[in-house]
Amino acid sequence: MPWIITKYLITAAVVVVVSEVAKRSDRAGALIASLPLVTLLALIWLHVEKQSTAKIANHAWYTFWYVVPTLPMFLAFPRLLARFGFWPALAISAVITVICFALFALAVKPLGIKLL
Repeated sequence: MPWIITKYLITAAVVVVVSEVAKRSDRAGALIASLPLVTLLALIWLHVEKQSTAKIANHAWYTFWYVVPTLPMFLAFPRLLARFGFWPALAISAVITVICFALFALAVKPLGIKLL
């Protein structure tokens, strides 16, 4: 149980740091948020918990392929935010991400990459 609490605290601290830095500097907050900190933490947790190298490698491999279709959301959200407000822009961005993900999964399937 202490291990899980430690994992939660460290992982939550990353989110808090990003939001606090972003309050002071848009660029610095975005830079920290763009770092794959959550993925790095997940890889560390998998390693510390003695998962196989294949499991860890697969996690990194699939993370790459799952990140690609999320990128259009970061371009759409600022424009949607100005036009519709925060919550609608967030919801529309989520829908855009799901659509991009589905299309991307179909596009890479012939390459032997199964995302769905």
